[in-house]
Amino acid sequence: MAEKQTAGRDNLGEFAPQFAALNDDVLFGEVWSKEDALSLHDRSMITIASLISAGATEQLEAHLRIGKKNGITKEEIVAEITHLAFYAGWPKAWSAFNRAKEIWTD
Repeated sequence: MAEKQTAGRDNLGEFAPQFAALNDDVLFGEVWSKEDALSLHDRSMITIASLISAGATEQLEAHLRIGKKNGITKEEIVAEITHLAFYAGWPKAWSAFNRAKEIWTD
């Protein structure tokens, strides 16, 4: 089960309260909580692929950590990033591998 997200309110609550509420309540509260449609593991795999493809490295580290918590193994993340390298770009894969190495240290 997805845990209650507060990152929006914690980081942007005073500056952008509507965006913070949409992030915490809709994206993570409603979309991520529909585990009958997609597991947290699969949602993390999809989200990580999207972030790598977009070059959104600022958000990538947090979602890699969430993905590991949601059961993504080192072998799975390596396979995902390797596969994406051919579609999203080699430099994006290098950046993603550097972040992933910091998280999958075991």
